[in-house]
Amino acid sequence: MTAQPTPLTHDDAVLDEIPSPAYVLEERLLRRNLKRLAHVREQAGIQIILALKGFAMWRAFPLVRQYLDGATASSLNEARLCYEEMGSKAHTYAPVYTAHEMEQIAALSSHITFNSLTELERHYPVIQRVAPEVSCGLRVNPEYSTVTTELYNPCATGSRLGVTADDLAGGLPKGVEGLHFHALCESSSVDLEQTLASFERLFGHLLPQLRWVNMGGGHLITGSDYDPEHLIQLLRDFKRRHGVEVILEPGSAVAWQTGFLKATVCDILTNKGVRTAMLDISFTAHLPDTLEMPYRPRIRGASEQPTEEYHAYRLGGLSCLAGDYLESYYFPEPLSVGDSLIFEDMIHYTMVKTTMFNGVAHPSIAILQESGELEVVRSFTYDDFKRRLS
Repeated sequence: MTAQPTPLTHDDAVLDEIPSPAYVLEERLLRRNLKRLAHVREQAGIQIILALKGFAMWRAFPLVRQYLDGATASSLNEARLCYEEMGSKAHTYAPVYTAHEMEQIAALSSHITFNSLTELERHYPVIQRVAPEVSCGLRVNPEYSTVTTELYNPCATGSRLGVTADDLAGGLPKGVEGLHFHALCESSSVDLEQTLASFERLFGHLLPQLRWVNMGGGHLITGSDYDPEHLIQLLRDFKRRHGVEVILEPGSAVAWQTGFLKATVCDILTNKGVRTAMLDISFTAHLPDTLEMPYRPRIRGASEQPTEEYHAYRLGGLSCLAGDYLESYYFPEPLSVGDSLIFEDMIHYTMVKTTMFNGVAHPSIAILQESGELEVVRSFTYDDFKRRLS
C-alpha cells in the first residue's frame, strides 16, 4: 500500500465556506499530478490518457488537456463526454457492446478494443462501414496479476475480461492493430514489470504485427513511493524491443490525493456502549468502496488506532441500509453536533460511483482554485433525483 502523505491543511474560513456535504477538488494538487504524468509521458515517449471510469469531473478537463493525450471510455456515455468536453475522440473499451450503440461509439472513438473474438467479429463490419479509420484492438488476459482483492482482480480464474493466449493460437484476426491488457490496481512499476514479463511470454510473438499496446490503468504514478524513472526505463525498453506505440490509461493516478469530502455530524447516539456519530453522507451511496472493497478512508485529525486519550465513534450514514456505517475512528476531542469531518482523498473512484439510493441528498461538487477561491460548480436538487426515475 502506498504511504500516505501528511493531510492537507486549509484556513478554517475556507472550510467554513464549503457547503456540507461536498466533494472538493483542489486544483493545484490536480496540476501537480498532471505534471508528474506529463514527465513520464514525455521522457518515455508514450501516450497517457485519462480513464474516465476513475475521474470524470469534466469541469477539470481543460486543465487535463494541457498535460495528457485524451481519455479512455467504457461506454457510449463516456465516449460522448470525452468528445464533447475533452475535445477528442475516445479510446473505447467495454466488456460487451450493444448492437444499437455501435454506430455512435464508432463515430466517437479513435480506438475500439473488444473483449472477445466473437465481439470483434460481430461489430467489425459496422466499424468498417461507419468509421474505417478507427483502430481496433483486443483485450488480452496476461494471466498474471499482483492484485490481491478479488473484486478488482481481472486475471482471477475464470475471468470474463480479455482473451487468453490459447484463443489466439491461430494468430491475430483481421483488423486487429493493438492489444490491451489491464491487470493492475494502485500498483507499482515493479508490478508492471512482472506483468509485462507474462504478457510478452504469452503474446510477444504477435507484437511485430501490431501498431500499439495499451497497458491499461492501475499505475499509481503519482503515489509518494512510486518510482517514475524505473517506469520510464521499462517503457523505453519495451518500445525498443517491439517497435510499438505504448498507451497508459490511469484513473486513480490522475486524481490521487487531490481533494476531500466534507461531512457534518448531525446526531450522536449510543447503543450498548457503542457511540455512533450520524453524518449527512451515506457510505453506501457516496463512498461505496468503503463497503465493497472494503477500505478505510483517512479522516483529518482522527486516528484509526485506539488510544486511551482519544474518543471512539462509529460513523453512521444517513440511509436506511443497516450496514451503512464505518467501524470506530478515534478523535482527540469529543464530537458534537455540527462538527465537520474531512474525508481525505475522495476524488478518484468516488464521485463516479455515487448513487441517490434512498433519495439521500447528493454532495455538492466544488473546486478550490489555485487562487484560493472556492467555486461550487454543482449542487444537486430534487429534480436530479426525480429525473433518474420513471
